Amino acid sequence: MSNSWTSASGADLSAGYARHAGTLRGALRHALVARALRTHLPSDSQQVLDIGGGDGHQAVLLARAGHRVTLLDPDQGMHKRAADRISGESEQVRDRITLVEGTADQAGHLAENGFDLVCCHGVLMYAENPHAFLNDLASAVRPGGLVSLLTKNADGLAMRPALEGRWADAVAVLGAGSVEGNLGVSSRADALSAVEAILGEAGVTTCQWYGVRVFTDHLGDAPVGEGFDYVLEAEWQAGCRDPYRQIARLFHLIGQKR
Repeated sequence: MSNSWTSASGADLSAGYARHAGTLRGALRHALVARALRTHLPSDSQQVLDIGGGDGHQAVLLARAGHRVTLLDPDQGMHKRAADRISGESEQVRDRITLVEGTADQAGHLAENGFDLVCCHGVLMYAENPHAFLNDLASAVRPGGLVSLLTKNADGLAMRPALEGRWADAVAVLGAGSVEGNLGVSSRADALSAVEAILGEAGVTTCQWYGVRVFTDHLGDAPVGEGFDYVLEAEWQAGCRDPYRQIARLFHLIGQKR
């Protein structure tokens, strides 16, 4: 997979992803990304590509809103989970979603004139060649279209181990560019400025960026409980502004193709 992610060296990501999605941290990630997409995406029907769309969580939300979504993912386990999720939707929603098994270097060939929105959430961190990966992503967007990119924030890596009281790990992470994540495999963190520079060369300019999980990233596998809406609002408000968003576990960039 020359310009793409590697399905975490063959690890079964789908099971770990499903477990994480049921936790407070996983639920917040999905809800915060969805809120940002609602903020920036036009309400009329858009043609969307979801690169590494996993189990179809965001694809289903976008399809419910009337958008046409192509979910591109190389992992067969993820495809099965996505198909199971989609099967429970109405015929109208099901008809708006297309599942494609493949990697990011195929993205530019899936729509003749490019997509209105290309989503890539939690995938860049596994890419062997981030520069090539981001260029593949940008090439799939039509002029004037949007990019939605969620990835691990290099400037916030030490926050989780420090807040968990793992001081030696915090010190080690401060000098490292990769760390084991929620799925039990090593993944790279990127600096926002470096990602913006690569995307900028590819013709994508940042419209806005958000921090994702400022206050809650150290809570482990805590379940979604009462008061979720308050937690979500606190995270959204913090993720929209400095200095809070700078230390979030993840950053969510919304860009536009020139």
